[in-house]
Amino acid sequence: MNLIELEKLVVAALEDIKGHDIEVIDTSRLTSLFERMVIACGDSHRQVKSLARNVQEKVRAGGAHVLSCEGEEVGEWILVDLGDIIVHVMQPAVRSYYNLEELWGGKGPLRVRQTIAAAG
Repeated sequence: MNLIELEKLVVAALEDIKGHDIEVIDTSRLTSLFERMVIACGDSHRQVKSLARNVQEKVRAGGAHVLSCEGEEVGEWILVDLGDIIVHVMQPAVRSYYNLEELWGGKGPLRVRQTIAAAG
């Protein structure tokens, strides 16, 4: 599976379980570790876990490999490592706090940008 197909599969898997504020960041010029970072929000521990699990299931069904998954026991922030793509599934408060978009050059969803602007 090529990078574009994998990226579409990940985004579709997140949308299937009503993930929101999905952002794909091209990190190919920033690091050699991975090509894309996908960040999405789920509104509860249960939804975050379901989103991450659905990504893993769809990726495996598509013939690609899941290298690792971290944070499933807590469910506030789960990282799914697919090699060329890193997927972060977070609750909105955690996403606002860590603001990965700023670190990696993404724009971030409007709600996150507004929260950061109000705090600053």
